[in-house]
Amino acid sequence: MKLSDYAKQQGVRYETAWRWFRDGKIQGRRVGAHTILIDEPIRVSVPSSKPQTVVYTRVSSAENKTNLDSQAERLVAYCAARGYQVGKVVKEISSGVNDNRPKFLALLADPSVGRIVIEHKDRGTRFGFRYIETLLQTYGREIEVVNQADNGTEDLLSDLTSIVYSFCARLYGQRRAKRKTERLVQELEADRAPG
Repeated sequence: MKLSDYAKQQGVRYETAWRWFRDGKIQGRRVGAHTILIDEPIRVSVPSSKPQTVVYTRVSSAENKTNLDSQAERLVAYCAARGYQVGKVVKEISSGVNDNRPKFLALLADPSVGRIVIEHKDRGTRFGFRYIETLLQTYGREIEVVNQADNGTEDLLSDLTSIVYSFCARLYGQRRAKRKTERLVQELEADRAPG
């Protein structure tokens, strides 16, 4: 079987199969300058790593950075008490309302992360926590909340301000886009008018 067919059968890229051939992980032979034939379609076992536990901490603003470190310490101690081996600790400064948090999104997208441990639900997200929880469970992963109680009012006020700001920005952006479209239509009509 050709190396390209072997790669497709194994569900890997051609370059990966070529490296396996080069490193002697699969047996084959060269035929001509550009063809490699694989003798036996032996499935190469890629070592599966145990899903890791990751601690995720978040604060709304840089003013609360000391809370970020203390959150991390509490969660690492919690994981140790539960017998979890923590693979890494991720710290992020951003509003819970913001859905564009690169570090949190990277954790959600990383299939090697089996468990995300957070202190409060709102450390993950202010809205739609159950959606995240359900989707992770669908893939055999979980998000574990240590403290189910609600968090302080300071973060809630900060997030409320962020929501109002976000809606205002959208509203003004829509108005600006409408004015821009109207100007463009007027210019096009002026260009088509006989003159």
